[in-house]
Amino acid sequence: MELLYASCVGVLVTCGIFLLLKARTFPVVLGLTMLSYAVNLFLFSAGRLTINKAVVLGTSSDYADPLPQALVLTAIVIGFAMTAFVVILAIRGRADLGNDHVDGHIPELSANKKEQS
Repeated sequence: MELLYASCVGVLVTCGIFLLLKARTFPVVLGLTMLSYAVNLFLFSAGRLTINKAVVLGTSSDYADPLPQALVLTAIVIGFAMTAFVVILAIRGRADLGNDHVDGHIPELSANKKEQS
């Protein structure tokens, strides 16, 4: 089970970094979202997830650690706010520049370069 969980976190991180390296804004937003999902899963795994244990201290002799749950809840809220902010920046950049490339320049096709030479 741990191997499957670690593989899911690894795949999310790999896909997130791959999408962050694209030159368009929408894949960058998806990459940031995937990285935030990977961090949330990592925080859950750091809390040693348990089954059939009480969430609140004092109701049972065995309990689940509430700190990773609180951290993930906070990370979800912050991740949503940051995603909304990046989407608004992307919309503004598209409106100002006329394209959605992160550097503001549209890459020329190799055929166009040959015709201009």
